[in-house]
Amino acid sequence: MNDILSSGVSGHIVRLEQSNPRHLGGRLHPESENNTGSLDFSSVLTGKLQEVSQLDQESMRLSRQFITDPDSVDAHDVTIAMSKANLAVSLTKAVVDEALRAYRDIINLR
Repeated sequence: MNDILSSGVSGHIVRLEQSNPRHLGGRLHPESENNTGSLDFSSVLTGKLQEVSQLDQESMRLSRQFITDPDSVDAHDVTIAMSKANLAVSLTKAVVDEALRAYRDIINLR
């Protein structure tokens, strides 16, 4: 029953304390504030697509390494890399499909 510290409780009011500086900060990425220039949509999209490609390439590299030299790589690392790549490709495909659907909806409004 003593889960709540008395220092965090005052009468009928419980203070909310920030446990992580990234929580409740009002900014999604505080490190992006250091950049003085703004990124355009195409550069952000290209960067994210390159990240997806890198995840896929890393998964393929680990898979090949696991096949050719099984003692040099852990099976769990291969599985995790493949899962990350699969998730990234699936999310990218879902975003592209939604963007195409939205584009078709806009075109069909006329």
